[in-house]
This record gives sequence, C-alpha cells and structure tokens, in this order.
Amino acid sequence: MKKHLLFYSIVYFMAANLWAQPSGEAMTLETETGDLAGTLLYPEANDKVPVVLIIAGSGPTDRNGNNPMMTNNSLKMMAEGLYENKIASLRFDKRGIGESAGAMGKEIDLRFETYIEDAKAWAEFLKKDIRFNEIIIVGHSEGSLIGMIAAKEKGADKFISIAGPGVPAGEIIREQLKAQPPFVTDLAYPILDKMERGETQDSIPPMLNALFRPSVQPYVISWFKYDPQQEIAKLNCPILILQGSTDIQVGVGDAEKLATANPKARKVILEGMNHIFKDAEAERMKNIATYTDPKLPLKKGLIESMVAFVNE
Repeated sequence: MKKHLLFYSIVYFMAANLWAQPSGEAMTLETETGDLAGTLLYPEANDKVPVVLIIAGSGPTDRNGNNPMMTNNSLKMMAEGLYENKIASLRFDKRGIGESAGAMGKEIDLRFETYIEDAKAWAEFLKKDIRFNEIIIVGHSEGSLIGMIAAKEKGADKFISIAGPGVPAGEIIREQLKAQPPFVTDLAYPILDKMERGETQDSIPPMLNALFRPSVQPYVISWFKYDPQQEIAKLNCPILILQGSTDIQVGVGDAEKLATANPKARKVILEGMNHIFKDAEAERMKNIATYTDPKLPLKKGLIESMVAFVNE
C-alpha cells in the first residue's frame, strides 16, 4: 500500500510541475505584408496584470533571443522570469525571422520605421486586451531605440532599456570599424559620410558589401536619423536603464548617456552581466562562449530589477 501511495505521490508531483510550466499563447498580428507571430505568457490572476512587450535586438534575432548562429534563450528566460512574478509578457519574431518570415518584403523596401511600426502595432494589440492594466515596453540593444520611440508614440506606461546604445548608429559603426586596418576605414568612412547625409552609393568595394550593399542602404540611412539621447528625452513615463558591466557590445558609457538625457530615468548597472544577460567575464572569448549556451541562467538581479520597477 505504501508503495502505491509513494508512486501516486511521485506522479502527482511530476504532473504538478508540468502544469506549473508557463504555457505560451500563440499570438498573430496581421500587417499589410504578412503576419507577425508572437508568444504571450499570461499568469492566471483574478485581477488585471501588467504586460511587458519585449523587443529583440539587431540582426536575425527571434522571439527567444536566438539566431541561426547562436542559441541562448535570453528573451525566453526573461519572459519566464516575469511570468514567475505574476507579470505577463509578449515577445515576437521580427519580420523576416522565424514564424514572421513571410511578412518580409524586399530588403530594399525595409526601413527602421518598419520595426517601429511593428512595435507600435503590438503595443496597440496589447492595449485592447482587457486582461492587462499596464503596458511596459522593453527594448534590448537595437530594440531599445525602437522601443523608446514606440513607447512615446503609443503612450506606454513605463519603458525599460536593456543594453541600449546611447549614440546614433553612424557613431557605432565608426567605432566598430576602428578595429579594422586603415585601408578598410579609408574606404568605409567616405561611404558612411555620404549615407549620413541621406545619400546612397551604387559602387561598393566587395569587402564592404555585407555592411553597405545597395539593397540595405535605405534601411541604414533611415536608422542613422535617430539619436537615442534625443528620443529618450521625449519620454514622460518612468524609465529604467539596465546595463551589464561586462557587455562587450554596448558599454556602461551608453547607459550613462541615456540616463543623463532624461532626468526621469533610473540607471542600474549589473556587475558581471554581458549583452545576453548572462554572467560572464570581460575577456572576449569567454564572454562570447556564453552566447551559445542556452543552459546558463540569467544574471541574478536582472529579473529582480525589472519586477521591482514594473510593480512600483
């Protein structure tokens, strides 16, 4: 009899743990060029709860924070961490990525404003859901700039920037190119100058084609127009700026620039956190190794800081 009771207890315990796992609700946002796909994690509650709209960073990044070259599940873990604290979240595949692949048109037609409009549309989508009492927009990396503009235009209740650049994209690219041999910068800088003036260039050296190919130039030019410090200064809602001290892509100086630009902003530096929210050393190779390890947990303090800010 005792053996049977032990067996049933084990089965019950395993089932309870399975039921406790967050079950994502598939969300679809219709756009003129195709559907965007997202996942809503909603903690069952008697009252309305806050919901966080998570905007991914640059490149082919999906709703979980992954791309074809790396899997770390950073954004998925973030959503789950919020869920465990009774905060809903919606994360989505950018157009052209994952289940939103069909919404991508021609590269030459893409603009930075396309991503801003997508974020605004998802925010409006959430505003119509009667389960939520607050909309908090969270932008990671490039998503920080997208998120702060969307937050201003859609009247978000709060905004969180995580590893958000504090300078325009042209400055970022120039800084990255400094690591290249002089002959590369001699070729690249004149093209950058021209694009910052809003002009395209047809003839691109083969070694710079990935960065400046003609079909991507309209997007890059549209991105160059925005200064994160100017955009965050426009926000009237509460702002939290989170930055890791061992982030090798965006520095603490960027967080300081954003915080200085808006007196409403609160800045939190998480010691030992890198660009994908994991505990990492500053040494480049060890830092990058965390980008492909989905088993690593999020840096302690990230979710706690977000939850405290959301619940204020």
